[in-house]
Amino acid sequence: MITNHDSGTADPRGGKVSLVSAGPGDLELLTIKAARTLATADVLMLDDLVDPQIVSLAPRARVIRVGKRGGCRSTPQAFICRLMRRYAQRGAHVVRVKGGDALLFGRAGEEIGFLRKSGIEVVIVNGISSGFAAAAALGVSLTHRDHCRGVTFVTAHAQDHSEPDWAALAATGTTLAIYMGMDRLESLSAALLLQLPAHTPAAVVQAASQPDEARLLTTLGRLAADARHAGLGSPGVILIGAALAEAAVPALQPSLLLAEACG
Repeated sequence: MITNHDSGTADPRGGKVSLVSAGPGDLELLTIKAARTLATADVLMLDDLVDPQIVSLAPRARVIRVGKRGGCRSTPQAFICRLMRRYAQRGAHVVRVKGGDALLFGRAGEEIGFLRKSGIEVVIVNGISSGFAAAAALGVSLTHRDHCRGVTFVTAHAQDHSEPDWAALAATGTTLAIYMGMDRLESLSAALLLQLPAHTPAAVVQAASQPDEARLLTTLGRLAADARHAGLGSPGVILIGAALAEAAVPALQPSLLLAEACG
């Protein structure tokens, strides 16, 4: 039973919210479950990084765009939460579509907590995060028994504008998959160079899986300069670690650029 917090009465219609992960951009990477969920949506709330063609999979839904992008004008998170609650309390199936996987740097925790406190059912549909799509674009595994112990997913964009403890992350011996770090390439590279050799393999994949995908393979010592030279920016995923030496490209060289547009 859903409680209507606006009126203080129970809502017998029992709407719900589905958090659907749309993947890195290529609609063919949607899961079957995501497609089925979209088909039953009454209200579709779309993030900016989601392919706009996804609306064709929700033919009867009202579409509301609630973009959130770093450095740009964004829809306030509190407003998004209230909007989901409002429609769900009216009995609607609200499908909140997020790029990548909603559970990784997608503010899903805030939305899940808000909706649960409001007595609203939440369904989570997983997807492919852009870190995995970036690795696939390079033809490389994020983990490798000969090179690393695992993979660490980290955002360079904290709410208080601070940066992670790069020294501690470098010491893990894992592949680093860094999200929202394109505006901080110089500072994060400098911090990591205090712990890792300059020849450590590094890469950037911009718009992974999308038609305008661009790839850069280089080294940590040249990462910031090469990314600037290639004109790469957001949305981009930064990958750093020895496992990248296995990338399916020519032999790794400090100045190797693969800023390739994929048709």
